[in-house]
Amino acid sequence: MADSSQNVDPVTLEVVRNASRALAEEMNATLVRTSYSPNIKERRDCSCAVFDSNGEMCSQAETMPVHLGAMPFSVRSALERFPPSTLEPGDAILVNDPFHGGAHLPDLTLVTPVFLDADDDEKDRPIGFTANRAHHADVGGARAGSVAADSTEIYQEGLRLPPVKLYEGGTLVEDVMEIILANVRTPDERRGDLRAQQAANETGRNRMQALAKRYGLETFETAVAAIQTYAERRMRHELEALPDGTYEFADRLDDDGQGNENVAIEATVTIDGDTVSVDFSGSAPQTPSAINAVFAVTASATYYAIRCLTDPEIPLNAGAYRPIEISAPAGTVVNAEPPAAVVGGNLEVSQRVTDVILGALAPVVPERAVAAGQGTMNNVTLGGTDPRDGRPYTFYETQAGGFGASASGDGMDGVHVHMSNTLNTPAEVLQTVYPLSVERYEYRPDTGGAGTHRGGLGLRRDIKVRGHEATCSLIGERRRHHPYGIQGGQPGSRGSDHLFRDGAERALEAKSSLTLEPGDVLSIRTPGGGGYGDPAERPRSKIERDIELEKVSLEMAREAYGHELEDSRPQNASNPE
Repeated sequence: MADSSQNVDPVTLEVVRNASRALAEEMNATLVRTSYSPNIKERRDCSCAVFDSNGEMCSQAETMPVHLGAMPFSVRSALERFPPSTLEPGDAILVNDPFHGGAHLPDLTLVTPVFLDADDDEKDRPIGFTANRAHHADVGGARAGSVAADSTEIYQEGLRLPPVKLYEGGTLVEDVMEIILANVRTPDERRGDLRAQQAANETGRNRMQALAKRYGLETFETAVAAIQTYAERRMRHELEALPDGTYEFADRLDDDGQGNENVAIEATVTIDGDTVSVDFSGSAPQTPSAINAVFAVTASATYYAIRCLTDPEIPLNAGAYRPIEISAPAGTVVNAEPPAAVVGGNLEVSQRVTDVILGALAPVVPERAVAAGQGTMNNVTLGGTDPRDGRPYTFYETQAGGFGASASGDGMDGVHVHMSNTLNTPAEVLQTVYPLSVERYEYRPDTGGAGTHRGGLGLRRDIKVRGHEATCSLIGERRRHHPYGIQGGQPGSRGSDHLFRDGAERALEAKSSLTLEPGDVLSIRTPGGGGYGDPAERPRSKIERDIELEKVSLEMAREAYGHELEDSRPQNASNPE
């Protein structure tokens, strides 16, 4: 393998590497600052990346893992439809079709070619591409918010866009924008978010041009190729340090929302020298529901999990992916074919793919292994007519939960885990923008799996519908199967979903669509993370600290850890659940 870094001095190489990453981060900051919807502005459900002249990723902003590993498929699809030689300065290609490089329909990806403003002969081809992906809170479909548990085919899930130019020569293609806005419930918000995506790519375009001009195009392109080769070399070095062998793990989705339970996802991971192959044969056939993933999503989760168990400091670009081979049989839940519904695959299948790969390799790298986190995004979608102004609204949010424990310590409490990595919608924003209110928001004690290191706690978030009737869709997991512990650690607690109406509480199915009445309260209770190591080896001081902070009840501590413990909390302290 030739090492192109020999043609660039080390200082220049490092400057270009860090500048390229900073470029992607600045794109992401622009997208967040200029977007309209709380889902992007507050929750940061978006990602940005930079690609070389061949459409290979060279840097990314560290945001949404499920977006970033899949975005190269969107760029590839865009360039197949619009070859680089046909593109002009100011063009921008939009795509969301899961079967043409997308992930699920709410994720709209915008790809912009970058040309060097210099001599005429340098304008014939792009020097690279900027791209970003943002989750739009509505793209049409049968249900408000376009994340519906009861979808059975892609046509019900919203507007499907193969690669199409949204901007041509710097001018908005009005016909395309009109088609989009005519098919969504919140057109002003969609227009604003698409303009923010364009602004982010323009920020990246300006920075890439400046970087190429600073060093000259030849040096810039050589440096980018060298950075990819460097990432590949480091990934191969990490894999070569692992013991050769074949490792297997199987886990299940609770159900598909259409009556099919225990949907299997199986992985066989083979390490052979400086390469790794992951085979998903044995995974369930695609389902007649929204719980299907396209190959891009499965690949994204695979790349992420392997990076977690090697060296997270390896630059994330196309080079780091080269030693990883993925096999996912077509027509399965991890590589669905049209016209399958796929909105839940990006959200839930991606999490379970991560779990099975981490589970397969846990015995190989126990010092880096992590127990299962909550294993779900706990998707909540609400929509209706805002009684304050009579305008439609759509609200989408994923809910945090427990992170799995590891050899290095306890799992984090109340965070978005693995493929999500978003934030919550702050209660103040939620209550200002939407006719909703947060009635309760707290940790769930006793939900982290016991172990030498405890799993992270899940959350409870209760949302009330104010003064109107709303549609609601839930897609959640780990309601029947616990997140697993490792190295003797105990599993984390399962999640659950509830509805309060007229003083009565009833349990809800984790994948369901329903109508909420004024005053109804939706209660989402998220899973905890699995524990790591023998609970008997947890230091007594840490157990007592958990009791003091009300993360673990006295009864749970006695049962899980076997110590004779006393409650040292003030007498007026109470368990909030």
